[in-house]
Amino acid sequence: MTAGIAAGTITSDVNAGLFAYGAIMGACLIGGVFEMGLGFLIKPLRKFFPAVVTGTVVMAIGLSLIPVGINFFGGGGTSVPDFGNLWNLLLGLITLAAILVFKHKFKGFPSIASVLLGIIVGYVVSLIMGWVLPNTFEKDGVTYTYAYVTQWSKVGTAAWFALPSLMPVAPQFRLDAIIPMCIMFIVTAVETIGDTTGVVEGGLNREATDKELSGAVVCDGFGSSVAALFGVLPNTSFSQNVGLVGLTKVVNRFAIAMGAGILVLAGLFPKIGAIINVMPQPVLGGAAIMMFANIVISGINLITKEPLTGRNATIVAIALGLGFGLGASTAVQAYMPQWMHYIFGGSGIVPAALIAILLNVLIPKDEASSSHSTDK
Repeated sequence: MTAGIAAGTITSDVNAGLFAYGAIMGACLIGGVFEMGLGFLIKPLRKFFPAVVTGTVVMAIGLSLIPVGINFFGGGGTSVPDFGNLWNLLLGLITLAAILVFKHKFKGFPSIASVLLGIIVGYVVSLIMGWVLPNTFEKDGVTYTYAYVTQWSKVGTAAWFALPSLMPVAPQFRLDAIIPMCIMFIVTAVETIGDTTGVVEGGLNREATDKELSGAVVCDGFGSSVAALFGVLPNTSFSQNVGLVGLTKVVNRFAIAMGAGILVLAGLFPKIGAIINVMPQPVLGGAAIMMFANIVISGINLITKEPLTGRNATIVAIALGLGFGLGASTAVQAYMPQWMHYIFGGSGIVPAALIAILLNVLIPKDEASSSHSTDK
Protein backbone atom coordinates (compact mmCIF):
# COMPACT_ATOMS: atom_id res chain seq x y z
CA MET A 1 0.00 0.00 0.00
CA THR A 2 2.79 2.44 0.90
CA ALA A 3 4.50 1.74 -2.40
CA GLY A 4 1.33 2.58 -4.32
CA ILE A 5 0.86 5.83 -2.41
CA ALA A 6 4.48 6.80 -3.04
CA ALA A 7 4.22 6.25 -6.77
CA GLY A 8 0.83 7.96 -6.79
CA THR A 9 2.49 11.08 -5.36
CA ILE A 10 5.12 11.00 -8.08
CA THR A 11 2.48 10.78 -10.81
CA SER A 12 0.34 13.60 -9.45
CA ASP A 13 1.19 15.69 -12.54
CA VAL A 14 -0.83 13.32 -14.73
CA ASN A 15 -4.22 14.80 -15.51
CA ALA A 16 -6.33 11.67 -15.90
CA GLY A 17 -6.85 9.58 -12.76
CA LEU A 18 -6.95 6.35 -14.73
CA PHE A 19 -3.68 7.20 -16.43
CA ALA A 20 -2.11 7.93 -13.01
CA TYR A 21 -3.30 4.58 -11.63
CA GLY A 22 -2.00 2.93 -14.79
CA ALA A 23 1.41 4.45 -14.02
CA ILE A 24 1.23 2.92 -10.53
CA MET A 25 0.38 -0.49 -12.01
CA GLY A 26 3.21 -0.23 -14.53
CA ALA A 27 5.64 0.65 -11.74
CA CYS A 28 4.36 -2.28 -9.65
CA LEU A 29 4.83 -4.63 -12.61
CA ILE A 30 8.45 -3.54 -13.11
CA GLY A 31 9.09 -3.36 -9.35
CA GLY A 32 7.97 -6.97 -8.91
CA VAL A 33 10.38 -8.10 -11.61
CA PHE A 34 13.10 -6.04 -9.91
CA GLU A 35 12.44 -7.79 -6.60
CA MET A 36 12.63 -11.16 -8.37
CA GLY A 37 16.11 -10.16 -9.54
CA LEU A 38 17.08 -9.32 -5.96
CA GLY A 39 15.93 -12.79 -4.95
CA PHE A 40 18.49 -14.42 -7.22
CA LEU A 41 21.25 -12.37 -5.54
CA ILE A 42 20.49 -13.58 -2.01
CA LYS A 43 23.41 -16.03 -1.79
CA PRO A 44 26.22 -13.47 -2.21
CA LEU A 45 24.34 -11.06 0.07
CA ARG A 46 23.67 -13.66 2.79
CA LYS A 47 26.84 -12.73 4.70
CA PHE A 48 25.18 -9.42 5.57
CA PHE A 49 22.31 -11.24 7.34
CA PRO A 50 23.73 -13.21 10.29
CA ALA A 51 21.44 -14.25 13.14
CA VAL A 52 21.93 -10.99 15.04
CA VAL A 53 20.71 -9.00 12.02
CA THR A 54 17.81 -11.23 10.99
CA GLY A 55 16.75 -11.58 14.63
CA THR A 56 16.69 -7.80 14.98
CA VAL A 57 14.59 -7.52 11.81
CA VAL A 58 12.11 -10.12 13.08
CA MET A 59 11.87 -8.36 16.45
CA ALA A 60 11.23 -5.05 14.66
CA ILE A 61 8.48 -6.70 12.62
CA GLY A 62 6.79 -7.97 15.78
CA LEU A 63 7.12 -4.65 17.60
CA SER A 64 5.66 -2.78 14.63
CA LEU A 65 2.65 -5.09 14.48
CA ILE A 66 1.72 -5.08 18.18
CA PRO A 67 0.08 -1.60 17.95
CA VAL A 68 -1.93 -2.90 14.97
CA GLY A 69 -3.13 -5.82 17.08
CA ILE A 70 -4.09 -3.48 19.93
CA ASN A 71 -6.10 -1.33 17.51
CA PHE A 72 -8.02 -4.42 16.40
CA PHE A 73 -8.41 -5.45 20.04
CA GLY A 74 -10.03 -2.14 20.95
CA GLY A 75 -12.48 -2.20 18.05
CA GLY A 76 -10.61 -1.13 14.93
CA GLY A 77 -8.70 2.07 15.68
CA THR A 78 -9.28 5.56 17.06
CA SER A 79 -11.51 6.48 14.10
CA VAL A 80 -14.11 3.96 15.30
CA PRO A 81 -16.63 5.64 17.68
CA ASP A 82 -16.66 2.77 20.18
CA PHE A 83 -12.89 2.21 20.14
CA GLY A 84 -11.75 1.03 23.57
CA ASN A 85 -15.31 0.30 24.72
CA LEU A 86 -15.33 -2.25 27.56
CA TRP A 87 -17.52 -4.64 25.53
CA ASN A 88 -14.92 -4.61 22.74
CA LEU A 89 -12.11 -5.29 25.20
CA LEU A 90 -14.13 -8.09 26.79
CA LEU A 91 -14.71 -9.73 23.39
CA GLY A 92 -11.00 -9.52 22.59
CA LEU A 93 -10.10 -11.02 25.96
CA ILE A 94 -12.57 -13.88 25.49
CA THR A 95 -11.03 -14.68 22.10
CA LEU A 96 -7.51 -14.55 23.53
CA ALA A 97 -8.50 -16.71 26.52
CA ALA A 98 -10.10 -19.29 24.20
CA ILE A 99 -6.88 -19.49 22.19
CA LEU A 100 -4.85 -20.05 25.35
CA VAL A 101 -7.22 -22.77 26.57
CA PHE A 102 -7.13 -24.66 23.26
CA LYS A 103 -3.36 -24.21 22.99
CA HIS A 104 -2.36 -25.36 26.48
CA LYS A 105 -5.24 -27.50 27.77
CA PHE A 106 -5.68 -29.72 24.73
CA LYS A 107 -3.44 -31.85 22.53
CA GLY A 108 -3.50 -32.74 18.86
CA PHE A 109 -5.78 -30.82 16.50
CA PRO A 110 -7.37 -28.46 19.09
CA SER A 111 -3.92 -27.33 20.19
CA ILE A 112 -2.60 -26.90 16.64
CA ALA A 113 -5.76 -25.10 15.51
CA SER A 114 -6.01 -22.99 18.68
CA VAL A 115 -6.02 -19.67 16.80
CA LEU A 116 -8.78 -20.78 14.41
CA LEU A 117 -10.88 -22.28 17.19
CA GLY A 118 -10.39 -19.21 19.37
CA ILE A 119 -11.58 -16.97 16.54
CA ILE A 120 -14.66 -19.19 16.08
CA VAL A 121 -15.40 -18.89 19.81
CA GLY A 122 -15.05 -15.11 19.62
CA TYR A 123 -17.27 -15.03 16.53
CA VAL A 124 -20.02 -17.01 18.32
CA VAL A 125 -19.72 -14.88 21.46
CA SER A 126 -20.06 -11.72 19.35
CA LEU A 127 -23.32 -13.07 17.95
CA ILE A 128 -24.59 -13.79 21.46
CA MET A 129 -23.56 -10.31 22.58
CA GLY A 130 -25.50 -8.88 19.65
CA TRP A 131 -28.59 -10.75 20.85
CA VAL A 132 -28.44 -9.93 24.58
CA LEU A 133 -26.64 -6.58 24.76
CA PRO A 134 -27.57 -3.17 23.33
CA ASN A 135 -26.69 -3.04 19.63
CA THR A 136 -26.33 0.72 19.40
CA PHE A 137 -25.12 3.67 21.43
CA GLU A 138 -25.19 7.44 21.02
CA LYS A 139 -22.17 9.71 20.84
CA ASP A 140 -22.37 13.44 20.15
CA GLY A 141 -25.99 13.03 19.12
CA VAL A 142 -25.21 10.35 16.53
CA THR A 143 -26.30 6.71 16.82
CA TYR A 144 -23.62 4.10 16.17
CA THR A 145 -23.58 0.30 16.08
CA TYR A 146 -21.26 -1.55 18.44
CA ALA A 147 -18.34 -3.40 16.86
CA TYR A 148 -19.49 -6.70 18.36
CA VAL A 149 -22.63 -6.62 16.20
CA THR A 150 -21.84 -8.43 12.95
CA GLN A 151 -23.08 -6.80 9.78
CA TRP A 152 -24.78 -9.78 8.13
CA SER A 153 -26.39 -7.49 5.58
CA LYS A 154 -23.01 -7.40 3.81
CA VAL A 155 -23.25 -11.15 3.27
CA GLY A 156 -26.73 -10.84 1.81
CA THR A 157 -25.72 -8.17 -0.70
CA ALA A 158 -22.46 -9.85 -1.76
CA ALA A 159 -22.43 -11.56 -5.18
CA TRP A 160 -22.36 -15.33 -5.43
CA PHE A 161 -19.62 -15.43 -8.06
CA ALA A 162 -17.24 -12.91 -9.61
CA LEU A 163 -14.20 -13.09 -11.86
CA PRO A 164 -11.33 -10.59 -11.57
CA SER A 165 -10.68 -8.36 -14.57
CA LEU A 166 -7.37 -8.76 -16.36
CA MET A 167 -5.69 -5.37 -16.73
CA PRO A 168 -8.73 -3.24 -15.82
CA VAL A 169 -6.41 -0.26 -16.26
CA ALA A 170 -3.79 -0.14 -19.00
CA PRO A 171 -0.34 -0.07 -17.36
CA GLN A 172 1.79 2.98 -18.10
CA PHE A 173 5.56 2.97 -17.71
CA ARG A 174 6.99 6.17 -16.29
CA LEU A 175 10.50 6.40 -14.90
CA ASP A 176 9.47 8.86 -12.17
CA ALA A 177 7.09 6.23 -10.81
CA ILE A 178 9.27 3.16 -11.43
CA ILE A 179 12.35 4.42 -9.53
CA PRO A 180 10.62 5.05 -6.15
CA MET A 181 8.66 1.84 -6.60
CA CYS A 182 11.90 -0.13 -6.99
CA ILE A 183 13.17 1.48 -3.79
CA MET A 184 10.03 0.28 -2.07
CA PHE A 185 10.58 -3.23 -3.40
CA ILE A 186 14.07 -3.25 -1.84
CA VAL A 187 12.30 -2.47 1.44
CA THR A 188 9.83 -5.30 0.76
CA ALA A 189 12.68 -7.73 0.03
CA VAL A 190 14.35 -6.93 3.37
CA GLU A 191 11.08 -7.50 5.21
CA THR A 192 10.47 -10.74 3.31
CA ILE A 193 13.91 -12.01 4.35
CA GLY A 194 13.03 -11.24 7.96
CA ASP A 195 9.61 -12.89 7.68
CA THR A 196 11.01 -16.03 6.06
CA THR A 197 13.75 -16.28 8.65
CA GLY A 198 11.19 -15.95 11.43
CA VAL A 199 8.91 -18.60 9.90
CA VAL A 200 11.73 -21.13 9.53
CA GLU A 201 13.07 -20.40 13.00
CA GLY A 202 9.63 -20.58 14.61
CA GLY A 203 8.43 -23.64 12.71
CA LEU A 204 11.60 -25.68 12.15
CA ASN A 205 13.98 -24.36 14.84
CA ARG A 206 16.75 -23.60 12.38
CA GLU A 207 17.96 -20.77 10.17
CA ALA A 208 16.56 -20.36 6.67
CA THR A 209 18.75 -21.59 3.81
CA ASP A 210 19.89 -19.46 0.89
CA LYS A 211 17.48 -21.36 -1.37
CA GLU A 212 14.52 -20.69 0.94
CA LEU A 213 15.28 -16.99 1.25
CA SER A 214 15.83 -16.66 -2.49
CA GLY A 215 12.60 -18.46 -3.29
CA ALA A 216 10.63 -16.32 -0.86
CA VAL A 217 11.88 -13.04 -2.33
CA VAL A 218 11.42 -14.24 -5.93
CA CYS A 219 7.85 -15.41 -5.21
CA ASP A 220 7.06 -12.17 -3.41
CA GLY A 221 8.13 -10.17 -6.46
CA PHE A 222 6.34 -12.52 -8.86
CA GLY A 223 3.09 -12.25 -6.89
CA SER A 224 3.27 -8.44 -6.94
CA SER A 225 3.81 -8.38 -10.70
CA VAL A 226 0.87 -10.72 -11.28
CA ALA A 227 -1.26 -8.60 -8.93
CA ALA A 228 -0.47 -5.52 -11.03
CA LEU A 229 -1.92 -7.26 -14.09
CA PHE A 230 -5.24 -7.41 -12.21
CA GLY A 231 -5.07 -3.78 -11.08
CA VAL A 232 -4.04 -4.65 -7.51
CA LEU A 233 -1.34 -2.98 -5.40
CA PRO A 234 1.78 -4.97 -4.39
CA ASN A 235 1.51 -8.00 -2.12
CA THR A 236 3.27 -8.40 1.21
CA SER A 237 4.76 -11.43 2.92
CA PHE A 238 2.20 -11.08 5.78
CA SER A 239 4.35 -10.89 8.89
CA GLN A 240 1.53 -12.21 11.09
CA ASN A 241 2.22 -15.66 9.64
CA VAL A 242 5.52 -15.63 11.53
CA GLY A 243 3.58 -15.57 14.79
CA LEU A 244 1.04 -18.11 13.55
CA VAL A 245 3.72 -20.62 12.55
CA GLY A 246 5.52 -20.03 15.84
CA LEU A 247 2.31 -20.92 17.68
CA THR A 248 1.20 -23.91 15.62
CA LYS A 249 4.57 -25.24 14.33
CA VAL A 250 2.71 -26.09 11.10
CA VAL A 251 4.86 -25.60 8.01
CA ASN A 252 3.25 -28.34 5.95
CA ARG A 253 3.00 -27.25 2.32
CA PHE A 254 -0.37 -28.92 1.81
CA ALA A 255 -1.85 -27.01 4.76
CA ILE A 256 -0.41 -23.75 3.43
CA ALA A 257 -1.76 -24.51 -0.07
CA MET A 258 -5.19 -25.14 1.44
CA GLY A 259 -5.04 -21.70 3.03
CA ALA A 260 -4.18 -20.19 -0.34
CA GLY A 261 -7.07 -22.10 -1.88
CA ILE A 262 -9.49 -20.61 0.66
CA LEU A 263 -8.27 -17.13 -0.32
CA VAL A 264 -8.88 -17.94 -3.99
CA LEU A 265 -12.40 -19.15 -3.17
CA ALA A 266 -13.05 -15.99 -1.14
CA GLY A 267 -12.08 -13.98 -4.23
CA LEU A 268 -14.15 -15.98 -6.69
CA PHE A 269 -17.16 -16.29 -4.36
CA PRO A 270 -17.65 -12.89 -2.66
CA LYS A 271 -20.16 -14.29 -0.17
CA ILE A 272 -17.34 -16.34 1.41
CA GLY A 273 -15.20 -13.23 1.59
CA ALA A 274 -18.09 -11.28 3.11
CA ILE A 275 -18.56 -13.88 5.87
CA ILE A 276 -14.90 -13.44 6.79
CA ASN A 277 -15.11 -9.67 6.43
CA VAL A 278 -17.95 -9.25 8.95
CA MET A 279 -15.77 -10.64 11.76
CA PRO A 280 -15.73 -8.08 14.59
CA GLN A 281 -12.38 -6.37 14.96
CA PRO A 282 -11.91 -7.32 18.66
CA VAL A 283 -12.11 -11.00 17.69
CA LEU A 284 -9.33 -10.49 15.19
CA GLY A 285 -7.43 -8.45 17.76
CA GLY A 286 -7.57 -11.20 20.36
CA ALA A 287 -5.82 -13.53 17.94
CA ALA A 288 -3.50 -10.88 16.51
CA ILE A 289 -2.00 -9.92 19.86
CA MET A 290 -1.00 -13.52 20.48
CA MET A 291 0.52 -13.92 17.02
CA PHE A 292 2.30 -10.58 16.88
CA ALA A 293 3.90 -11.00 20.30
CA ASN A 294 5.16 -14.41 19.20
CA ILE A 295 7.01 -12.73 16.33
CA VAL A 296 9.04 -10.82 18.93
CA ILE A 297 9.80 -14.12 20.67
CA SER A 298 11.00 -15.59 17.34
CA GLY A 299 13.34 -12.63 16.97
CA ILE A 300 14.73 -13.15 20.46
CA ASN A 301 15.33 -16.83 19.67
CA LEU A 302 17.27 -15.86 16.54
CA ILE A 303 19.39 -13.26 18.31
CA THR A 304 20.30 -15.61 21.15
CA LYS A 305 21.41 -18.38 18.76
CA GLU A 306 24.82 -16.73 19.12
CA PRO A 307 26.25 -15.49 22.44
CA LEU A 308 24.76 -12.09 23.25
CA THR A 309 28.14 -10.42 23.52
CA GLY A 310 28.70 -6.72 24.01
CA ARG A 311 29.02 -6.33 20.24
CA ASN A 312 25.77 -8.12 19.42
CA ALA A 313 23.93 -6.36 22.24
CA THR A 314 25.08 -3.01 20.85
CA ILE A 315 23.87 -3.90 17.35
CA VAL A 316 20.44 -4.91 18.62
CA ALA A 317 20.13 -1.92 20.98
CA ILE A 318 21.09 0.73 18.42
CA ALA A 319 19.13 -0.87 15.58
CA LEU A 320 15.94 -1.05 17.65
CA GLY A 321 16.47 2.17 19.60
CA LEU A 322 17.53 4.44 16.74
CA GLY A 323 16.36 2.60 13.61
CA PHE A 324 13.03 1.29 14.82
CA GLY A 325 12.43 4.42 16.89
CA LEU A 326 12.96 6.81 13.97
CA GLY A 327 10.95 4.68 11.58
CA ALA A 328 8.02 4.27 13.96
CA SER A 329 7.76 8.02 14.61
CA THR A 330 6.47 9.81 11.52
CA ALA A 331 6.69 13.23 13.18
CA VAL A 332 10.48 13.09 13.49
CA GLN A 333 10.71 12.41 9.73
CA ALA A 334 9.20 15.78 8.83
CA TYR A 335 12.39 17.31 7.39
CA MET A 336 13.82 14.19 5.80
CA PRO A 337 14.18 14.17 2.00
CA GLN A 338 11.48 12.36 0.05
CA TRP A 339 13.66 9.37 -0.83
CA MET A 340 14.14 8.68 2.88
CA HIS A 341 10.38 8.68 3.37
CA TYR A 342 10.16 5.89 0.81
CA ILE A 343 12.64 3.83 2.85
CA PHE A 344 11.14 4.56 6.25
CA GLY A 345 7.55 4.26 5.01
CA GLY A 346 6.04 4.87 8.46
CA SER A 347 7.60 1.64 9.77
CA GLY A 348 10.70 0.99 11.83
CA ILE A 349 11.44 -2.39 10.20
CA VAL A 350 13.69 -1.30 7.33
CA PRO A 351 15.62 1.42 9.25
CA ALA A 352 16.29 -1.13 12.00
CA ALA A 353 17.46 -3.64 9.38
CA LEU A 354 19.74 -1.14 7.62
CA ILE A 355 21.35 0.02 10.88
CA ALA A 356 21.82 -3.58 12.04
CA ILE A 357 23.49 -4.50 8.72
CA LEU A 358 25.73 -1.40 8.86
CA LEU A 359 26.80 -1.95 12.48
CA ASN A 360 27.45 -5.64 11.83
CA VAL A 361 29.91 -4.63 9.11
CA LEU A 362 31.55 -1.74 11.00
CA ILE A 363 31.88 -3.08 14.55
CA PRO A 364 34.78 -5.55 14.85
CA LYS A 365 33.88 -9.02 16.05
CA ASP A 366 35.01 -9.65 19.61
CA GLU A 367 36.91 -12.74 20.68
CA ALA A 368 33.86 -14.56 22.08
CA SER A 369 31.97 -14.12 18.83
CA SER A 370 34.96 -15.15 16.69
CA SER A 371 35.69 -18.27 18.72
CA HIS A 372 32.01 -19.26 18.60
CA SER A 373 32.02 -18.96 14.80
CA THR A 374 35.21 -21.06 14.62
CA ASP A 375 33.70 -23.75 16.84
CA LYS A 376 30.69 -24.05 14.53
